[in-house]
Amino acid sequence: MKNVKRISLWNGNPPSVSGLVGNEVLDPTAVLELTNVSDAELIIYTPEASINTGTAAIICPGGAYMGLAITSQGHDFAEWLTTLGITGVVLKYRMPNGHSVIPLSDAKAAFDYVKNNAAILEIDENKIGIVGFSAGGHLAATLSTLGSKEDNRYRPYFSVLFYPVISMDAKYRQVDTYQNLLGNNPDQGSIDQFSCEKQVHANTPPTLLFVSTNDQVVLPVNSDVYYSALIEKQIPVSLHQFPQGDHAWGIKGVNMFGQEFKYIEEVKMILQKWLREYC
Repeated sequence: MKNVKRISLWNGNPPSVSGLVGNEVLDPTAVLELTNVSDAELIIYTPEASINTGTAAIICPGGAYMGLAITSQGHDFAEWLTTLGITGVVLKYRMPNGHSVIPLSDAKAAFDYVKNNAAILEIDENKIGIVGFSAGGHLAATLSTLGSKEDNRYRPYFSVLFYPVISMDAKYRQVDTYQNLLGNNPDQGSIDQFSCEKQVHANTPPTLLFVSTNDQVVLPVNSDVYYSALIEKQIPVSLHQFPQGDHAWGIKGVNMFGQEFKYIEEVKMILQKWLREYC
């Protein structure tokens, strides 16, 4: 039995509020199991001591900054990571409701917690990576670029992005994600600030990207423009595109429409080989 524990990030006193009212809504039958999320938590999955590599990964589930697909893009992936000896830290981050600073502040707080408690968690404080799915991929990329540019202590050891939202530019944006993060009428400065391809810098972490070319929810070109920005800054990056799968497939190989993603075993093999360098 793997060790799992929950940690409240802000203990009921977050530094900013989104204006969301009412209780968090949990519907295990919905694609977005958690909505109206206004309390940030970490759910930490620890591998068996005999295979623990000392590496950890903070996992950001997707959900268009409207809710969280926290099982298929969170718990399932964390459990799989533990089989590789990696500590999986699922970040249940708050929904921004147009307050763009909120998800990034939660990601930074998660990074601080994991780093500050490295000895207790039996990990190396210098081996904390980040993983993100869809809008969670945007959050992971935001920490890897904007967050680490603002403060180098928030630089992840590595970044793994699944079918990520990257850009807020009109040509590429996923409209729901854009509006939920930035509101209905953001200024150009905010659009540029949260367009991760425009925030890549020389200390952005090595990145692994996965995307389906038939993704109908998030344009695959998001991954292309991020890949190009990383190449331009000479950041190690690998982009893997698959001809099938559409959007929001998790490590169990089923997408948000209940359809099979046929290349999940290839994804696992690539991931394991790539992560060996960081474990």
